[in-house]
Amino acid sequence: MKYRLTCLSPVLVGNGQKLSPVDYMVWRNQVNVLDQRRIFRLLAKGPRLEGYLAQLKRAEKLDFASWGGFAQNFADRRVPFEHPTAAAYWERAKGESLQIPVFVSGPDGPYLPGSALKGALRTGVLFAMWKDSMPARLETLESERLARRPGEVLEQEALGSSGTSVMRLVRFSDSKPVPTSALRIYLLRVATLQPRGGGQFELGWKQAPRGFVDARRVEESTPLFAEMAAPGTVFEGEWHENTYLTHPGVWEALGWKQPLDTAAILQAANEYAARLLEVHRQYARMAGLSLLARDLDRIAAFLPSNGRRSCVLSIGWGSGLLAKSGFLETGAEAYRRALSQSALYARVLNPALPFPKTRRIVFLENQPATLPGWALLELD
Repeated sequence: MKYRLTCLSPVLVGNGQKLSPVDYMVWRNQVNVLDQRRIFRLLAKGPRLEGYLAQLKRAEKLDFASWGGFAQNFADRRVPFEHPTAAAYWERAKGESLQIPVFVSGPDGPYLPGSALKGALRTGVLFAMWKDSMPARLETLESERLARRPGEVLEQEALGSSGTSVMRLVRFSDSKPVPTSALRIYLLRVATLQPRGGGQFELGWKQAPRGFVDARRVEESTPLFAEMAAPGTVFEGEWHENTYLTHPGVWEALGWKQPLDTAAILQAANEYAARLLEVHRQYARMAGLSLLARDLDRIAAFLPSNGRRSCVLSIGWGSGLLAKSGFLETGAEAYRRALSQSALYARVLNPALPFPKTRRIVFLENQPATLPGWALLELD
């Protein structure tokens, strides 16, 4: 079978690499990624190499007045900003904001790793297996000493270990490369909620390292930049189902309670996406993000009906904790009590606020418009 994944919002699937601000220059509302090897070979022929190396060592950005010609003549690739205002915010940005995570690419261009697709589907299957059993399991955790990584233990109970996982049923190829013209540099900001009493909340925006600022000064919050595939980008690849694992005696030997099939995996993914979208819509309403709420309604309209072989996924960078969690009822008391046993989360839990209280928001045309990572997966 073949799969086709269509981006419904900007999507970034990376490999951990980021563009350092001395690896690119911004010129004509686009990020010009420099071919440093060519630049070094050129400068080695004259006296300017030492000055260039000194600026690479100490500068936060390359001085455009001195080295701007490189952006015009020595760029490996040029990635436009989604909107000219994003370039203006980049000019004023400092520090970590200038590190740009990039889409994973091979020799022939950007592609979607099959492992990223399988990971997103795995979360949906985990959600389907946990949604009824997890509340009782959380109660037992309160009387036990919490493991260092309790999620791993619970996942293995539900899905099996790496050798016996129910997700062995399916495997995916990496997608075919897409043109680099499908990528854009998007501006994101981190929204947060502030309690205002009476069950009401006010929208704030994170400003590193000071926490958050008032919503009326969103332009003073810390901008983030990321190279993402634009909505409408299509990734295509191969989907294989290991049907021999569903034969009688085989799945029992693997310790499975019952075998899965492609239809069950897609159904689980859609149930998960529907619940996750509803959680995000509740957040958008509490925060007063009307554009975001409408966009989430648009994405929810892609949830299939009538047995279509498709599902909606939240995939890749920026989708946050919820998109990596198989249990979405974060307001449940048992969930919060279990989470409070973790030093990582105990300090950020606040009974007056939903958990998590932040979202990375993608700005389109300088407006907080959508969430990253939503896509439609279809099978042929």
